Amino acid sequence: MKTVSLSGSPRENVGKKDAAHLRAEKRVPAVIYGGDDQTHFSLDLIELSKYVYTADVFKFEIEIGGKKSEAILKDLQFHPVSDRIIHADFLEVIEGKPVKMDLPVHITGSSIGVRNGGRLAVLFRRIKITGLPKDFPDYAELDITKLRIGMALRIKDLNIPGVTILHHPESIVVAVKRARGAMEDEEEDEEGEEGEEGAEGEGAEGDDAKASEGEDKQSE
Repeated sequence: MKTVSLSGSPRENVGKKDAAHLRAEKRVPAVIYGGDDQTHFSLDLIELSKYVYTADVFKFEIEIGGKKSEAILKDLQFHPVSDRIIHADFLEVIEGKPVKMDLPVHITGSSIGVRNGGRLAVLFRRIKITGLPKDFPDYAELDITKLRIGMALRIKDLNIPGVTILHHPESIVVAVKRARGAMEDEEEDEEGEEGEEGAEGEGAEGDDAKASEGEDKQSE
């Protein structure tokens, strides 16, 4: 897992007025918990946004008043209208202590089933895992190259050494489903071809009948 550095400023006052003042200055009120004490601080909105609006996950090294702490981002609060970050919760990483987090799922490869007209359905964009942060990868990878229509990859198909996945092993992560529209188009094409063959057959029979009538008249 990648580690990035952030610089935080200690909060002297903790309350709604102080939080509103920080947000007006384009800073985000935040807290680190999980260690001996909670630490309240603020972060630059633009700097934090670089690591929030992305599918990747990071371990943060946060410096607050000369003290550095390692942490992972556990929760974010957003403004209901503007979608701006208004609060961030970090969990302190303590050596030897397992933590839970959401890990992104990266899909790789080009599915045979999708190339044949199937529809790719991704049911998990992130999976919940637990373990030591030192063992956390940047993401969980699934190769869908061999998936045909009707096939799926499940939680049990993920291989992430050193961590525990907190989902049922049979839960489907990604599947290739039949695309109904494509199948209907194929059926219509087949019916059209059969109709044309039938018309040709009827025409041939009609010609034979006319020829037979002509022969009968000549014989009379």
